[in-house]
Amino acid sequence: MTDTDATVTSPSVFRGVMTDPDRAYELDRQHVFHSWSAQGTLDPMVITKAEGSYIWDREGNRLLDFTSQLVYTNLGHQHPRLVKAIQEQAATLCTVAPPFANGARSEAARLIASHTPGDLNRIFFTNGGADANEHAIRMARLHTGRAKVLSTYRSYHGGTHLAINATGDPRRWANDTASAGVVHFFGPFLYRSTHSATTEAEECQRSLEHLERIIAFEGSETLAAIMLESIPGTAGIMVPPPGYLTGVRELCDRFGIVLIVDEVMAGFGRAGKWFAVEHDDVVPDLLTFAKGVNSGYVPLGGVAISNRIASTFEDRVYPGGLTYSGHPLACAVAVAAIEVMEDDRIVEHAESLGKNAFRSGLRELAARHEWIGDVRGVGAFWALEMVSDRATREPLAPYGGTSPAMVSIVKACVERGMLPMVNFNRVHLVPPLTTTEEQVRTALAILDEAITAAEQEHA
Repeated sequence: MTDTDATVTSPSVFRGVMTDPDRAYELDRQHVFHSWSAQGTLDPMVITKAEGSYIWDREGNRLLDFTSQLVYTNLGHQHPRLVKAIQEQAATLCTVAPPFANGARSEAARLIASHTPGDLNRIFFTNGGADANEHAIRMARLHTGRAKVLSTYRSYHGGTHLAINATGDPRRWANDTASAGVVHFFGPFLYRSTHSATTEAEECQRSLEHLERIIAFEGSETLAAIMLESIPGTAGIMVPPPGYLTGVRELCDRFGIVLIVDEVMAGFGRAGKWFAVEHDDVVPDLLTFAKGVNSGYVPLGGVAISNRIASTFEDRVYPGGLTYSGHPLACAVAVAAIEVMEDDRIVEHAESLGKNAFRSGLRELAARHEWIGDVRGVGAFWALEMVSDRATREPLAPYGGTSPAMVSIVKACVERGMLPMVNFNRVHLVPPLTTTEEQVRTALAILDEAITAAEQEHA
């Protein structure tokens, strides 16, 4: 086919087609198959543009984005330095296969390694968090010669076969073939303690004792890895008590088990540290990342590998790879994103948001609403546990489901100009790390009004 054989669409026509919100909705309903959804019940919001901490819907309403989409736009929407990085890299080298070295990938690996804890100095790039977790488990199995993996209930590690089996929330159930060699255990969660704990110290101690018993009954010599989210994200933003990750590290060292820490959601500043394991000064053997590494502008994930694990593959072929591993467009954005985070002290700002805006603001909110049973979080990573009865802690929506009351809260928030993230009976507040304290206060005022309206509607 020659140029004269093809229909040429002018840039202005192309832009018009791509920015028509009604056409976008119509074609979505005709052709797009959405994840985690019954297709016939969907009514997706059309987002027409975004900037900073805001998005605009098809009616032109501006909303504070307190979802960061799926908790990844850490530097906000349309950040000029990130957009410029894509443009400049595209003008030089759009793509290159993984066997070749290139500047964007090499510099991205150097910058990531400069912030990972300990000796996590080798970076294996993937396309996202799920395949990062898949490869981390594969590395652990090859390194140890063992098969089984321990991971927690109330966790999420991705939607691919092994990652979804390692997941500990209801999305696993329909996909779990019980063939992936994963055994689940209970991580710490004081508000709904499975160990009858009444203090953080008790929850920490009893959770570690529980894990040690699981190791004993499964047989430590059969266990390749323990996989943990440093702070479980979509499962509820349950910050582990001080000392828990240190205790898991000690158990792994004692029994020769690889410690994999999933930092896909909590990493790159979300929890007020470069990586959330820094809250407990723990160095895992393998650390997985994605999302915030480049604010999701181009898909990118990876595994940061310790010297001990990396040495296994010095003279032994690692049997894995991806066509787009370390894609130069994605890596160029990662370089720009990390430089912005360093230059603008984004991690410190996220920590400040948690201490000076979220913590006090959400506690004040809880004092006014009986539906708020628990407030928890750190940095720009917070959740409200919504309950119908504070005394019994009855969830406002069932585990694995939703309820009219939760739907009303979301609807009222959107009507007032804020998009929250919800999962089961929880409201998650996870805005871009560049969000200002004033924007946080605005969002919390909207949430206050929304909960009040929902409480009145469902009284």
